[in-house]
Amino acid sequence: MAITQAMCTSFKVELLSGGHNFNTTNVARSADTADVFKIAMYTSSATLDSTTTAYSATNEVSGTGYSAGGNTLTISQVPTSSSTTAFLDFADTTWSSATITANGALIYNSTNSDTAVAVLAFGGDKTSTNGDFSIIFPSADASNAIIRIA
Repeated sequence: MAITQAMCTSFKVELLSGGHNFNTTNVARSADTADVFKIAMYTSSATLDSTTTAYSATNEVSGTGYSAGGNTLTISQVPTSSSTTAFLDFADTTWSSATITANGALIYNSTNSDTAVAVLAFGGDKTSTNGDFSIIFPSADASNAIIRIA
């Protein structure tokens, strides 16, 4: 079993079908608000990759300071572009006073039937013992943002 970092293929198809709304300013869809995106963490027993289609509690981490389903993400960079790349980003998120071990994570859309967005691979087990476990997202730009379409 392995966790392989990837943007989920199903997410790409759903984008073209209008299945995700990252627009917090409601310009494109004035009657709507942005969907709710979450991040759940997984143990090394999980199998997550580009074929992952939805959040599942199977092999999700458990422990003090962590609740099933993970944390709700805040969009820190609304969809924008630079040159030929469109991108958006999320604010960093933290599980405080957590005692957990995680090998990777799944960003998913809880508004849209828990559909998968992206898999994050940590490159090995990461542990916190009664401390903060943080996901630090890369810079919000065309070269680094966590969600980029070139």
